[in-house]
Amino acid sequence: MAVKIRLQRHGKKGQPFYHIVIADARAARDGKFIEKIGTYNPLTIPATINLDIDAACKWLKNGAQPTDTVRSLLSYKGAMIKRHLQIGVEKGAITQEVADARFNAWLQEKENKIAAVAEKNRNSKKDARKMAITKEEEVNKTRLEAIAKKRLEAEKVNSPQEDVSTEETTDSAAETTQESPETNE
Repeated sequence: MAVKIRLQRHGKKGQPFYHIVIADARAARDGKFIEKIGTYNPLTIPATINLDIDAACKWLKNGAQPTDTVRSLLSYKGAMIKRHLQIGVEKGAITQEVADARFNAWLQEKENKIAAVAEKNRNSKKDARKMAITKEEEVNKTRLEAIAKKRLEAEKVNSPQEDVSTEETTDSAAETTQESPETNE
């Protein structure tokens, strides 16, 4: 019986959620499985992977073949490295303590890399927000300056016309007053 380590799809349309399962290669994708060893949620940032590394190593030792996607997930979580170190222990090349120490060192280094990338993403988002706010403030400042300039120009244009219009009205009023007495006499 060929045994596979593969993903079993769950979740609704457009929002997948996967179980990492051990299943017979002939079974349907979402059908019967032998054992569930983890979950994978690709929608979160970063993707959430919960995996029983010891169970995965046990099944890899027994000959289970992971699919390409599951192989990358196993590598990401360290199951493939742990299996590689266990092969060295079985052959007598290294002791179990050395293998565990190497695996723990690799795991710590991996967690540090992930934390550094997550911190970089958070900082870049903060910096992007700050840059957006400063750009917006600059744009608002230039708009306010342009509006103030237009108001000054409008006041300059309106104030001489008001002076001219008042002079014209007083001149025309004086002319009409001068003409009126002549016509009345």
